[in-house]
Amino acid sequence: MKVLIVEDSPEVVEAVKLCFELRWPGSLVVSTGLGNKAVELVETESPDIAIIDLGLPDMDGLDVLKEIRTFSDIPVLILTVRDDEVSKVKGLELGADDYIVKPFIHMELLARVRAILRRSHMPQLKGGERPLALGDLVIDFAGREITRGGEAIQLTPTEWRLLAELVRNEGKVLTYETLLRRVWGDNYINAAENVKKYVYRLRQKLGDNALDPQIIISVRGLGYKLVRPD
Repeated sequence: MKVLIVEDSPEVVEAVKLCFELRWPGSLVVSTGLGNKAVELVETESPDIAIIDLGLPDMDGLDVLKEIRTFSDIPVLILTVRDDEVSKVKGLELGADDYIVKPFIHMELLARVRAILRRSHMPQLKGGERPLALGDLVIDFAGREITRGGEAIQLTPTEWRLLAELVRNEGKVLTYETLLRRVWGDNYINAAENVKKYVYRLRQKLGDNALDPQIIISVRGLGYKLVRPD
């Protein structure tokens, strides 16, 4: 496994590196303390996961994440001293897979990484891996492509996982808690508002009118279900 650590503290880099070497012997760790270099390394090194600090000397870590998400769906874990809710929400909305506040516990870091890597694999869908048609939407989970009326739609990794979970359970109501656990992980089971924000954004991208949705249906007080439009 190849890991990219974006961190300007050598002590933190060594601590994270040790975690991976103990849990996954033979892991290759690439590190940089600069945001611009991190974006370059994601392109040239193709790491399996990136761990990004927000307080970088040349640019904010959130801007690094934003740049990465323009071309890559690599799993990203934010590791930072910032513990305010605004930074956490912003990081997740920009496409981070998880967020840990320093100082961190080594076992927790490894547990979060394992969960991220599990979730980064798309779940098996009904009908195998053939493209799925929902009205003028065509979803190709094998190729990680989605089009609406022939036009490509870009989804973040979290949006992909959310859509995949809804498709895999087509016609079945998934509660907020179930979606949080399966898409975000056990640490977010009390964050129903996070699900609502992502469903709102997903509907916008899919062209599913929030006032009269035809694909992702709200079940008041419970959660959501995906149906095929008439």
